[in-house]
Amino acid sequence: MMNEYINLSLENIDDEHICCAIGDPKHQIGVDKKKEWIKSKLKDGHVFRKLNARGKIFIEYEPIETAWVPINGKNYEYIYCIWVAGSFKGKGIGKELLEYAINDAKNKNMSGICTIVTKKKKPFIGDKKFFEHYGFKVVDTINDYELMALQFDKSETPRFSDSARNMAIDSEYFTIYYSNQCPYVEYEVKELTEYAKSKNIKLNFIKIDSLEKMKNAPCIINNWANFYKGKFVSNTILNANAFEKLLK
Repeated sequence: MMNEYINLSLENIDDEHICCAIGDPKHQIGVDKKKEWIKSKLKDGHVFRKLNARGKIFIEYEPIETAWVPINGKNYEYIYCIWVAGSFKGKGIGKELLEYAINDAKNKNMSGICTIVTKKKKPFIGDKKFFEHYGFKVVDTINDYELMALQFDKSETPRFSDSARNMAIDSEYFTIYYSNQCPYVEYEVKELTEYAKSKNIKLNFIKIDSLEKMKNAPCIINNWANFYKGKFVSNTILNANAFEKLLK
């Protein structure tokens, strides 16, 4: 039996789940904000394709010109995320999702398709070996972060923005950059705000709420970035316990 997939649209998005935070009431606000973000991006060619099943099985991508990542380029698709979790692993679903995106990009006469990976696997970042298998090659690097691209022609490949190469900010306080691209962030912002207040800890949040802000972000970021004493720490989404351990 062939797998059945659904592409989110303005007509169905209110009735469909978006995979990541299924059935968890504490993340409902984040889910709602993520859906609003997707709605605003559909006009840009944003694609959120998921298996018609209850699980974390989807791919999300859009043209690099409007993609909320600090990457510059032309006529490429950018993959935000591809995720196949739990019992759905090992059934060729990841292959089908990626091949759909590749063929979609070719049908739109794109020059290629790209995504961010890391030299060593990190949460919420794509698996380098998976993309290598399909011919993706590293075209730019910042520290452990690599931009991989599958080129269809000889056009110029995308590059990380100059601002992203800073990987540093002026503030000495613990600072978190975030956006509503991920449904998990809204709850964690609330939890960390309350924790920092209870411990009398200075904690800054900077919300990236526009394409311009994201393209000029001071580091590699998809949806969350941690800084401490002016230096980039990680892209790991933190809860109160993780934040406390990190400070120690």
